[in-house]
Amino acid sequence: MAIVTSASAGMRAAGRATILQLRDPLSTARAIEEEALKLVATSPAPVVISSRCDTALGAAAAGVNLPENDISVQAARGLLGDRLVGRSVHSVASALRAEAEGADYVIFGPVWASASHAAAEPAGIAALAEVARSVVIPVLAIGGVTEARIAECLDAGAAGYAAISLFT
Repeated sequence: MAIVTSASAGMRAAGRATILQLRDPLSTARAIEEEALKLVATSPAPVVISSRCDTALGAAAAGVNLPENDISVQAARGLLGDRLVGRSVHSVASALRAEAEGADYVIFGPVWASASHAAAEPAGIAALAEVARSVVIPVLAIGGVTEARIAECLDAGAAGYAAISLFT
């Protein structure tokens, strides 16, 4: 999963990513909507929108990824129906809760130190493995993922990875 802040960044990453997440917490809802409309219309990969169910619906995106403290997966599912609903999580308990609420996948991290979440304490590869063993739904690793660390994530049980800098 490539995490991008614009349609142009998404299109640059689309050839190397299986899914795109449009996420720009500093932009307005209107700006995100404009980027989402452009990205969904042109991307060969499915697009999920960070946190914004309304934008996901309006842009006909594949779904939404919810931050850990966002609305419940159940509430998002009620709005989005069969579209993808993912949840970013930071613990086994949160992953189990997301799965029980009906999430399609979870993004766990940060596994390693990450510039985008500099204040967050890295959980480590053992914690990623514990989360992956604890749930049935796919777990994506995030935080400090590099080309050299992808195999380690997969060996720990992650179904894949999400990244910002890896796709820029």
